[in-house]
Amino acid sequence: MKITAIEIERLRLPLDPPFLAAWDPVPRTHFDATLVRVRTDEGITGYGSGDTMSGFADYADLFIGCDPLQIASHVRSLETIAFHAGRYWPLEAALWDIAGKACGQPVAILFGGALTTMACYASFGESRSAAERADAVLGAREAGFRAVKIRIGRENVAGGLAAVRAARGAAGDDLAIMVDLNQWWRMPGDISAALDLPAVRRVADELRDLGVLWLEEPLPAADLAGMRTLREQTGLRMAGGEMARTPGELLGALAAGALDVVQPDVGPSRSACCGRGRSPRSRCSPTTGSRRTPGPTVLACWPTCMSPPVSAAARISSSHLIRQDGRSSAATSSWLSR
Repeated sequence: MKITAIEIERLRLPLDPPFLAAWDPVPRTHFDATLVRVRTDEGITGYGSGDTMSGFADYADLFIGCDPLQIASHVRSLETIAFHAGRYWPLEAALWDIAGKACGQPVAILFGGALTTMACYASFGESRSAAERADAVLGAREAGFRAVKIRIGRENVAGGLAAVRAARGAAGDDLAIMVDLNQWWRMPGDISAALDLPAVRRVADELRDLGVLWLEEPLPAADLAGMRTLREQTGLRMAGGEMARTPGELLGALAAGALDVVQPDVGPSRSACCGRGRSPRSRCSPTTGSRRTPGPTVLACWPTCMSPPVSAAARISSSHLIRQDGRSSAATSSWLSR
């Protein structure tokens, strides 16, 4: 089998009213998605979605005419390209789609079929008032969700904490609540000051008292020492890694004792499960360790997702590489539950 063409289609969904993402200072008036089609001479077409794939045409000749099933080789090529250009990992997802279709099996089965069921949490993307957030959390629980994630924006920490308190008061203790500060990475052009360690420590102390399951991306990615300090001094679980570009970034955070929960994202990077195109030994094999003990122990490896259905399917499939139960955040609830 040979790759005959790689097609990239960009789609745009207008958003009215705009989506006021808590991590983006610019209101979003549209939602963009990129669809990748990899065609073969045997009539099998693989689909992937994720990053923009801008500039990929300059490198397409590295894959045209090659066997799509030689995925490990293609992953190495994508790694070299990522150093010089964009993150073209949706191509790998499309190659795995071809492999599954050629074998007549879901990609999840090729990845080991570790899960038969998967819990999802409702991820709220906007900063809302305490009353609005409490109502939304109750709606999510009525829809069947057993866990929710609430964003706290840097510009209104007090309001964000009030929303978490209201959510806990409305839902009680039987609903898991996670909180995301979104400080690990930034949107283009966002150079506003981050909350510093003392400020985040105060937030973490209150979230711990509210029974929050984890605090996500509490500090910039470079401040691994600060995240370790938060773990040691508050006892609250720390989560992060959704925009890590490589497995090394995640493993480095674990080795530094910075994270309890790693959240690889299949679409924009090859960090998800430490790379699908690598051997099983290089994949993430999380083990439960004490959340108060620093070091490379992982409470859980829960792939994250806030993407269109094709990309969400890739993330769910990747979850089958994980040798323990996990959660995958619900893509649709992230966008439909403001």
